[in-house]
Amino acid sequence: MSNRPSDNQGIRIYVGNLARTADTKELEMQFKAVGENVRFKPVNDRDTGECRGFGFINVNDEAIAATIIKEFHGREFAGNQLRVERSERKDANRGSTTSRRDGPAPAAKATRKVVHSEPAQSDAPDPRWSDKLSKLKLLLEEQKAAV
Repeated sequence: MSNRPSDNQGIRIYVGNLARTADTKELEMQFKAVGENVRFKPVNDRDTGECRGFGFINVNDEAIAATIIKEFHGREFAGNQLRVERSERKDANRGSTTSRRDGPAPAAKATRKVVHSEPAQSDAPDPRWSDKLSKLKLLLEEQKAAV
């Protein structure tokens, strides 16, 4: 009987601190030597195709996941010490139909809105135009005086 988690996606393991020039195929072969159904996917840059320095392993067996973490965390590979740990899934992302780009605007680009708590009187002038309204009133007074 396997120690498979309740969801169908298996166990996900984060592999970090990979050298950008590391041979990820060689690393994948080392992971696969630990057990069956071990899938490693490095995260590559879209433009250059070069490894971005991390990747993920997917396994279906808890024992294999524990063995991979124990054997590879801190191990040197291509000049760097690997960081291998269980990847925690964020519940907020599950079932989401929007992509990261469809989300809210970053905080730096957010606009500041002023909300007035008092209802505006129907005959009161709009406060955004008060300076122009006062100039207009002066022009009207001058016209009345000239006529």
